[in-house]
Amino acid sequence: MTPEETLAQIARQISICQQCDLHFSRKLSVPGEGPSNAQIMCIGEGPGFYENEQGRPFVGAAGKFLSELLARAGLTREEVFITNVVKCRPPGNRDPLPEELAACRDYLETQIATIDPKIIVTLGRFSMAMFFPLARIGAVHGQSSKVGGRLIVPMYHPAAALHQPALKSTVERDFTRLGETIKQNVPARPETILKAAEPEDPAESATQLSLF
Repeated sequence: MTPEETLAQIARQISICQQCDLHFSRKLSVPGEGPSNAQIMCIGEGPGFYENEQGRPFVGAAGKFLSELLARAGLTREEVFITNVVKCRPPGNRDPLPEELAACRDYLETQIATIDPKIIVTLGRFSMAMFFPLARIGAVHGQSSKVGGRLIVPMYHPAAALHQPALKSTVERDFTRLGETIKQNVPARPETILKAAEPEDPAESATQLSLF
């Protein structure tokens, strides 16, 4: 299967998943969204009220702030694959339980393997714990480390900065630094090069661009 087909299959499996009790209260599962060849992947904690209604990640106030933070790093949402460690909303937006994290673990690991991003940005302590189980987010936020051949950058969850205004400038500064990390570690995207070139044959160029 192509990466797109694999991600679609994972999304279908998540939509009917009954491996933990979160399926009892979900309206829509939230598998994640973004390019199948994204070089940057953001992993949050779990869907909230609006995500549960729409089946999309980060669509509430935290999602709006995430879009602003990505812009600080020179990114748009359309360039990034965004997902969560659990794919269904925990009731009342409570923290995901260990058994819920375990139930979704295979889905997330398959998404990571399929997309194979250069950089993973963890948003909040639960996604950070996948890669740094003993770390405290207050000590490591914004610092990139190599894990399993790719860079992992733990960040505060955007919602944390909305609930604790004193954190906002720290989160914004971390994402500005992320932009420099991306420039140093992620090669220029091929589609950017193609779009900048003057094609000799417009029809041939259109065919090339459709591959991305």
